[in-house]
Amino acid sequence: MNMKYPKEYLNEIKLRLKVSQVVGKTVQLKKRGKEFIGLSPFKNEKSPSFTVNDEKEFYHCFSSGEHGNIFDFLMKTKSIGFGEAVKILAADAGMQPYRFSNFDKQKDLRFQNYKKIYKEYSDFFHKELFNPNNKSALEYLNSRGVNKKIIEEFNLGYVPWKNSFYENLLMNFSEENINLTGLYYKSDKTGKYVDRFNSRIIFPINNIIGEPIAFGGRIIKESKLAKYINSPETEFYKKGSIIFNLDKAKDSRSDTNEVIIVEGYMDVVSVYSSGVKNIIANSGTALTERQINIIWKFFTNPILCLDGDQSGQKAAMRIAEKLFPLITDENKIFFSIMPEGLDPDDFIKSKGKDKFNLFLKEKKIIQSYIWDYYLKKVNLRNPFEISKFEKEIKKLSYSIKDETLKKYVLEDYLSKIKQLTPIQSSNKNTKYFQKYRPKNIQILDETKNLHNKKNSLSKIQIKEFSILFIMLNYLDIAMKKISELNEITLSSEKNESLKKLILSHSVEEHRSGAVRPKIDNEYKELISKINEYSSIQIILKSKKDENILELLTELIDELKELNYQQKIESLEKELINNLDESSYSELIKLKTQINRE
Repeated sequence: MNMKYPKEYLNEIKLRLKVSQVVGKTVQLKKRGKEFIGLSPFKNEKSPSFTVNDEKEFYHCFSSGEHGNIFDFLMKTKSIGFGEAVKILAADAGMQPYRFSNFDKQKDLRFQNYKKIYKEYSDFFHKELFNPNNKSALEYLNSRGVNKKIIEEFNLGYVPWKNSFYENLLMNFSEENINLTGLYYKSDKTGKYVDRFNSRIIFPINNIIGEPIAFGGRIIKESKLAKYINSPETEFYKKGSIIFNLDKAKDSRSDTNEVIIVEGYMDVVSVYSSGVKNIIANSGTALTERQINIIWKFFTNPILCLDGDQSGQKAAMRIAEKLFPLITDENKIFFSIMPEGLDPDDFIKSKGKDKFNLFLKEKKIIQSYIWDYYLKKVNLRNPFEISKFEKEIKKLSYSIKDETLKKYVLEDYLSKIKQLTPIQSSNKNTKYFQKYRPKNIQILDETKNLHNKKNSLSKIQIKEFSILFIMLNYLDIAMKKISELNEITLSSEKNESLKKLILSHSVEEHRSGAVRPKIDNEYKELISKINEYSSIQIILKSKKDENILELLTELIDELKELNYQQKIESLEKELINNLDESSYSELIKLKTQINRE
């Protein structure tokens, strides 16, 4: 028996698979504008005449005249039947094979009845919106800037109090079928069925092909009832899999790869009525993984546009953290958070479409939005808070599933984190961490007089001179860091030689007075230069031993960081002409080492 696959099952396969994705396994395709081109799989040719259009969901071969969808392509190129093509593509789409059991037949019959009931309900109460008895509902929509054309395009409706449409439905459908829709519930007091959307304007929630399968409802009078309600989940309506207005918005994909995601149905209708057609809303739930994957089938750059109040920002961050692992180099997510006190509907009304579009241009890509959100909560003078911040940011980076993108996002974050840590210079260190240092350690005004003299020296040389000055004049303290001093290698041969000579003798030998004359004699010129250019000598006046030791530790750490940076710059120059995975890994490892130390 030739069984017929449900239209919804076939549509789901087409929704999950692009034509170029299926055809690309057989034909080498090249992007050309909004289409792909390639050599015909149906005819030998030297110039490509075969085109694929993902937006219109078909392929066309100009040389042979062949034309069709993904099912046709498999049937014609593999010489298989329709049923076999469906099985192959369903597997590619990650779907279970369709089994034509009696249960499936009954389910399909229930779905057909379900859709018919929703269509009749939607059409009936759309007409009720224009009933003079319900003028308050129409006036409300008009006051929100929604005109008759938009009302008809969205098939908006109004459900009057104590209407009798349930009895109308009973004339054509069983009580069981009606109850499966979730449109009615039984009253505990009367035992009668009550319309769930009584006294509400209704917004039909359509599937991807424009058929109503649920509703959102808004109360229009002051009431203790919830302002907005949604259809309950049913056998055929799952909130986490449906996007409000995607059936209309997807027609904009030929003009833009962006789509605006807002929170409320009214926001969608208002923004849409202003002329911005690429607008959708999540259906009564936080944006889910399933929803974002559906959106990415049509728009690669969705923009989440939520209210600017605290709850709106928290909701946006929850979504960002949940969806961050899913981003790829092609599929991104952006954020445009409304000014506090405004939602997209208010913004459009008060500032207009052009200002709204300008506002959206200031959108932030997801990784920048996450960074800025977390950074605002960090006290940059508190190293413990920065440490916690770094761990959270790294943890989020590691969650990205795309391994290549993960590497570059982490690299970007590490670069930013480095700017927050006290390893760049003593000036930055003092700026960010002065709260946690002895307050008497500061660069005195006298050091400014040395500024011009030091211009000829590199940062590394200045750090090395400062370390050598401490070793020459505060040897007892320097010897407490003997292992760290042995680990570093100074940049010039003379500097390194002086360091080794000092460390090669014990403290007792230095105290005896036998070593210093030798050092002064062999390194007279270098010591003179150290004394002249080391502003550290002014800083150390009247300082306690523990302060001097702390400063020496900082100088050693800063010198290490500068040496690392020098290596990184050298490696980056080499990688410009010869970028490979192992070299890049070495670079990342080196930069990570900087932040860890």
